[in-house]
Amino acid sequence: MRIINRPLSRVSLALLGLLMGVVLLMVFIMNREGPMHSELASGAPSLSVVEVALLDFRLEARGFGITRPAETWQAVANVAGRVVKRHPGLQSGTLLAAGTLLLTLDPSRYQLAIAETQAELASLAAEQNQLEVEKSNTQQLLNLERERLALSERELDRLERLAASNAISHSRLDEQRRATLAQRQAVQTLNNQLALIPSRHQHLVSRTQRMTAQLAQARQDLEDTRFFAPYDLRVREVPIETHQFVSVGQSLFLVDSIEQAEVEAQVPLTMLRRLMAAVPVPVEPNHAPLDISERLDFSAIDSEVALVGFANVSWPARLSRVASGLDPGTRSARVVVTVEEPYRLAKVPQRPALQRDMYVQVRFSAPSPDPLLVVPASAVHQGEVYLVDKENRLERRAVTVAFEQHDLAVISAGLAPGDLVIVDDPVPAVSGMAILPQRNSALEQQLQQLALGQIP
Repeated sequence: MRIINRPLSRVSLALLGLLMGVVLLMVFIMNREGPMHSELASGAPSLSVVEVALLDFRLEARGFGITRPAETWQAVANVAGRVVKRHPGLQSGTLLAAGTLLLTLDPSRYQLAIAETQAELASLAAEQNQLEVEKSNTQQLLNLERERLALSERELDRLERLAASNAISHSRLDEQRRATLAQRQAVQTLNNQLALIPSRHQHLVSRTQRMTAQLAQARQDLEDTRFFAPYDLRVREVPIETHQFVSVGQSLFLVDSIEQAEVEAQVPLTMLRRLMAAVPVPVEPNHAPLDISERLDFSAIDSEVALVGFANVSWPARLSRVASGLDPGTRSARVVVTVEEPYRLAKVPQRPALQRDMYVQVRFSAPSPDPLLVVPASAVHQGEVYLVDKENRLERRAVTVAFEQHDLAVISAGLAPGDLVIVDDPVPAVSGMAILPQRNSALEQQLQQLALGQIP
């Protein structure tokens, strides 16, 4: 009996323990509490947002170009001669101040021409004085001869009255008539001499004028033998040497002005039109000038020239004009800016001077007449932006981007001030998904700075 009952007792105990475990598990399951539910799931993503606002905006346009001097002087010989003096600094690359004597040609032949012409003018002046004296003498002789003629005429009248009464002979009357005729001839001769004096005077005047012109030409030729720097310049090319004979029309040297530099920048038409539209000048519709510089206030456009490849190397500039036509290669506008004193800020090697043929970028800017809606360009996803609605859920909305500038997108339609735009890139971006918005005040301040062109 003992051998049979002992195993049965062990099985019973095992079954009883298993049954009790099952019962306890069922009790725990029936008494468990359900999970807490909330409108925002604990797994909702936290995303940065910015509030859309109307911002003051500076419109910009950019273009690239090659620098060139505003003035270039190609010195050409107006007179022939031998080079007798050449400034030691007249070498390629040298800077020379305005008024410096650069080159002198042999002046001897032109000095002789001046002396000869002056001698001829002195001779003409003497002839003129002689003619005036001759005129005065002739006039005095004429007055005397006229008095003699008057006496002869009275004597003839008296003799004719006597001859009528046979008081004198006819031969005496004829003799007086011959004397009177001779006196009349003398008076007429002097009158003829006086009549010729004006023409002789005019002849001397014309000769004097011709010699005066020759003297002026000789002096000009003498002046053309010396070449002075008309402005502060940089020598580019000098093909002649001292003692070399140069002929009329021969090139002597080539220099560039360093007082002003110009850049013809190629600016995309869309940028230029947007910029120009911000600075109109009111004009009467019926009297609008043809020149664009008279219709637009170029002084309202800020310009800057920056050297490509050199950080923080730039020069203030002013918009001078818009060149005629478009660039044939890029079909962009040709905008010319002027830089005053391009060598003044030079500090070699940290800051080079703005020299010829440098590749530069030209930046134009002007304040927008109206504030604009601006969002980060990265917040626009193929024509859509992600917004946060009032229930903190994601909303996808189509927008129209007018243009982009400095990683900013200017929105012309689809947004309104006060909208919250998500600046992160949620993946996936499902409409209606719950999110945790985080206002990014630092980015909003940065957007204001970028809108004003203040690039950090």
